Amino acid sequence: VQLQASGGGLVQAGDSLSLSCAASGRTLVGYVMGWFRQVPGKDREFVAALPWSGQSPYYADSVNGRFYVSRENAKNTVYLQMNSLKPEDTAVYYCAAGGYGSLFSRGAREVDYWGQGTQVTVSS
Repeated sequence: VQLQASGGGLVQAGDSLSLSCAASGRTLVGYVMGWFRQVPGKDREFVAALPWSGQSPYYADSVNGRFYVSRENAKNTVYLQMNSLKPEDTAVYYCAAGGYGSLFSRGAREVDYWGQGTQVTVSS
């Protein structure tokens, strides 16, 4: 399985940005898909996740109310809509997939597959 993320870039504080991530190799039936992010010198941290059902998304407190995760199972794709971006959102964003029942808020150990990462930079 390969996850290919796209959509990162440089924006100003308060702007919006959308990321997408497409899985290839096989259909990830039943998988949780979502996003983590990482800045240099720190651990990769959970951002958002969505079960296969498309219901009950969950988010890190730092992004709740500003970021929205969605998915299109027919396209094996997960999205992250990021609004009201802040400089502290600057990081490399990684899409992730985990087996049924994975709880991404527990951390990176819940993830089976990682995307290659896409840089998001928010200037003040």
